[in-house]
Amino acid sequence: MTLGRRLRAGGSAALKHLVVSALVAGAVAALVFGVWYPSPYDKLAGGQSLFWLVMGVDVVCGPLLTLVIFNPAKPRAELVRDIGLVILIQLGALAYGLNSVAQARPVWLAFEGSRFRVVSVPDLADQKLEEAPESLRQLSWTGPKLLGVKLIDATDPRLQESLFQSLGGLHPSFRPSRWRPYEEMAFELRTVLQPMDQLIAKQPSKETLIREALKGIDLDKVGFLPLVAENVSDWVVVVSRDTAEPVAYLPVDGY
Repeated sequence: MTLGRRLRAGGSAALKHLVVSALVAGAVAALVFGVWYPSPYDKLAGGQSLFWLVMGVDVVCGPLLTLVIFNPAKPRAELVRDIGLVILIQLGALAYGLNSVAQARPVWLAFEGSRFRVVSVPDLADQKLEEAPESLRQLSWTGPKLLGVKLIDATDPRLQESLFQSLGGLHPSFRPSRWRPYEEMAFELRTVLQPMDQLIAKQPSKETLIREALKGIDLDKVGFLPLVAENVSDWVVVVSRDTAEPVAYLPVDGY
């Protein structure tokens, strides 16, 4: 068999493999971005970069290996074995990648005194979930849930230790013993919400973005707090003053 004929046959097989891989990638994207990392957490918690890394490797490598090994001159049993091995390798890589994405998923949007903080699974490494209220011990598989965080009072003798822990990256939101049902913190949340006019005054260049995102919402009936996540500090959460529920997330620096 000539090299050109072999490459044409391999290219056809690789193209079919690519189409199937792309369909699988679409299904995986629906799971990752529709369930584990719903918007805007795909940006805030690194979901996009993780997904594209996994899919880039998986979608490209499988068809590429098929192109290299496919040879219609091989006995059928040998060809089926070779393609089967490629598919097994591809599925193994996909399973490993999906597990990595799942283990990095965001699980809480925590109200932490004067801000909201995104809490992901790695932030809770080595923490004792049994120290949380019983209703908060299960980590979500369907996107972040709302969480309240009780801060230490300024007169508490543990305050200095708590501050040192925060400076070391162990923020109150990462400590299950501080977790409280979000509803219990609703009154405190309302007292610290900042007016939207203040955000517009701070960020006049973002006024159009803010008003478009909140079209149809009375700005006097909502307020904002800064939103922080790992390597992210230039977003805000817009919250209803009536229900204390978030109504929008905006890429605007609230500090």
